[in-house]
Amino acid sequence: MSTSVRKSPRKKTASATHTFALRAGRFELDGLPLHILCGEIHYARVPRAYWRHRLEALRAMGLNTVCLYLFWNHHEARPGRFDFAGERDVSAFCDLAAELGLWVILRPGPYACAEWDFGGLPTWLLKDPDMRLRCSYPGFMKPAVRWLRRVGRELARHQITRGGRILMVQVENEYGVYGNDHNYLRALRDALRASGFDTPLVRCDGANPAQMVPGHFDPDVSMVANFGSKAEENIGVLARAYPKAPRMCGEFWMGWFDWFGHSRNGVEAEDGEKHLVELRWMLEHGVSFSLYMFHGGTKFGFTAGANFSEGRYDPYVNSYDFFAPLDEQGRPRPKFFKFRDLIATTTGITPPPLPAPIPVTTRPRFALTESAPFKPARTAVGARRVSPPTFEELDQNQGCVLYRTDLRNRAAGTADLRVLDLHDFAWVYLNGALIGTLDRHRGQSTLPLTIPEKGPALLEILVEGMGHVNFGAAMIDDRKGITRRVELGWITLFDWEVFPLPLDGDALDGLRFSKKPAPVGRPAYYRGTFRPTGEGDTWLDLRGWGKGAVWINGRLLGRHWRIGPQQTLFVPGTWLRAGGLNEVVVLDLHHVASAAPRTLEGITTPVLDEVHPYAAPETLA
Repeated sequence: MSTSVRKSPRKKTASATHTFALRAGRFELDGLPLHILCGEIHYARVPRAYWRHRLEALRAMGLNTVCLYLFWNHHEARPGRFDFAGERDVSAFCDLAAELGLWVILRPGPYACAEWDFGGLPTWLLKDPDMRLRCSYPGFMKPAVRWLRRVGRELARHQITRGGRILMVQVENEYGVYGNDHNYLRALRDALRASGFDTPLVRCDGANPAQMVPGHFDPDVSMVANFGSKAEENIGVLARAYPKAPRMCGEFWMGWFDWFGHSRNGVEAEDGEKHLVELRWMLEHGVSFSLYMFHGGTKFGFTAGANFSEGRYDPYVNSYDFFAPLDEQGRPRPKFFKFRDLIATTTGITPPPLPAPIPVTTRPRFALTESAPFKPARTAVGARRVSPPTFEELDQNQGCVLYRTDLRNRAAGTADLRVLDLHDFAWVYLNGALIGTLDRHRGQSTLPLTIPEKGPALLEILVEGMGHVNFGAAMIDDRKGITRRVELGWITLFDWEVFPLPLDGDALDGLRFSKKPAPVGRPAYYRGTFRPTGEGDTWLDLRGWGKGAVWINGRLLGRHWRIGPQQTLFVPGTWLRAGGLNEVVVLDLHHVASAAPRTLEGITTPVLDEVHPYAAPETLA
């Protein structure tokens, strides 16, 4: 039986006053051509207090439509338990768009991608060992249809056919590059219709005939093309493949995303000049578009996904700045003004002014004077398992799991310890001493291990999940933790004690902080307090720390990792206590070999492109 977080009653929407259709290669509003000038904003990546600011900025660039993904796992973290309240109240976001006179394009999935963890799919799907994603497999279809029907309950009233502002609803996302199950796509189409969505349906793919044509499944579901360059050429591909489809770029890529250990991507898009040329052509030729992203925002908490390409796993950083016209904090870049001037010149419409900027503030460096060990609670009893279970088998989405086994009955001496397959990062201890680390990101799976001749030989493997792959066939294989087995020499190790450490929800409850310095060489939580020097947003500077997670006033901001390129975490001012004490907790798993006080600083500019050479934790100072 499904349950829901309760919300306040909604006002009834007025009766329909507009008609919208896709005809003869164009969009029509009330029978007249409509040129959709759209920008993508994801409400889940923006604090609710800032939704109006971002939508007003979108309107101020001359755009008339906002496009948004719904991330399934953002609303159904546990099977059948839906949450559409507070920061997840997408209906309120649509109300704001309507108030500002903006049209809406809805992308409800069930799959989204968007560099979001697991592409927006809930990871509890992976508890089914036979799971098949994005196809007609009943174990996937049943919850996916349930999700779409719940979306209909929340948002069907916002359609243009009912006096609202939703023009179109997208079926799945870029399916032509993934699979060919037309029955699956038809079932999603039918589920959307049964959920009350009677506006036009669309689907999108890259402007590649090999993806677009075989992936099509229904002439009544129109196609749009995604690309970031060569607009004339790519719209030509769309027109030849689908002569009756409206001419639209469903995602006009304004930059790119970033992952740990690499310099920033999309730097060439920072000034916007190459995109200005393509945007001008689309404006002059009546081609509709959606800027991806107009404003990227932040992958707060553990919502960042990961890339998997050519056998390499690359987890994403928390910032989704994307070199968008509006940066992570909502400030317009120079490209914003270039695009606004171009749109105003081409359309002859003067846009409204920008909203007042949200201020930024600093915080002089302060010490985190208290610490608590990172380990299972003293009263915790580990589950006994023959083989190491995955996170998903433990009903855990993110965070860490500690695997422990006793090696006293093994022969003394040195042998290779192999963790197969590790997802994603591990610290290996013997009798409490750090032996080394293993990093999937760097293709590591083996460490030499020496078992003493006498005395205890307790092996502990602390595994951190770093974000589920969000694109491509590798998604189905990205369960977290130790996903196969552990070998010592040629022996498979059985009989494990397992301690889940999920790091979400009440992760900080029950911690016993002390003024005593944290033990050198062991992971720990560090706690401190500060008062902002003024009201506004800030960035916490994590340079000097190792690897872990950060909380502000109990909210999980996200991951930090010394290797970069992101060295700061965005702190919305609306999450701070103006004039009061604010509590920061930093978990440092990649513990430093120093007992020196740990400090933080609040700065006014993010550090998003500072890469440090990889260093083993025992060498960090």
